[in-house]
Amino acid sequence: MKEKIALFGAGGKMGVRLSKNLLKSDFVVRHVEPSVVGRQRLKDEVGLTCVEVDEALDNADVVILAVPDTLIGKISHDISPKLRAGTMVMLLDAAAPFAGHLPDRKDLTYFVAHPCHPTIYNDETEEAARRDYFGGGAARQSITSALMQGPESAFDLGEAVAKAIYQPIKNSYRLTVEQMALLEPGLSETVCATLLQVMRDAMDEVVRRGVPHDCARDFLLGHMNILGAVIFNEIPGAFSDACNKAITFGKPRLMRDDWLKVFDREEIADSIRRIT
Repeated sequence: MKEKIALFGAGGKMGVRLSKNLLKSDFVVRHVEPSVVGRQRLKDEVGLTCVEVDEALDNADVVILAVPDTLIGKISHDISPKLRAGTMVMLLDAAAPFAGHLPDRKDLTYFVAHPCHPTIYNDETEEAARRDYFGGGAARQSITSALMQGPESAFDLGEAVAKAIYQPIKNSYRLTVEQMALLEPGLSETVCATLLQVMRDAMDEVVRRGVPHDCARDFLLGHMNILGAVIFNEIPGAFSDACNKAITFGKPRLMRDDWLKVFDREEIADSIRRIT
């Protein structure tokens, strides 16, 4: 018999994505969604109905909490007394586990799985895959997994569930929760999202100064493509002397000298506290 999964937040945007992919697996899934809107969304988009919490948790092997970070602590503590020893609680983000919001039960297994999302540089040929920017649909994506606590033998089950909910899969990486927190919010949000927003602000500024919007957008996105290909070794190449000089001047103009401290544990912890 395949393992039984209780999926909380099944009617949310992420929950619906997971529900669709779990239909392609052999896992037995019970769906939990408190909101009327969410229940109807799950019914309309996936054709599934929800059950009550106690029924979903009855002999569940894995409990997936596809809910906002701010609710992880409350929900995990609410359901903890109903979970038998050995049950796996799966989180989809490292924030709440890193912040210590999970119940102190040594007999539970805590597993964190988070997607990398489809990469900018890929070999997808189908239009649906090329337009799948989020992943978990048509485009392959890599995933990260961490066994926070529990027996080593539990990792294979956690990874199998992660591969099912985030399919199709490119690569699967095993990390620690601390390493996952370095990647998000550290690398992906504090650094990447921030700098991308800065680039968008810069584009808007040159438009304000008279460059046509479509021209500025094409110019910026085109240069992001080729410059990124060189920087991340997608192609062999080197920047011109002029470009290197612009970087040498531009980096200290745009970045503080101590900006890499955003990856210090205290900085990561502060960032996570703000979102949980």
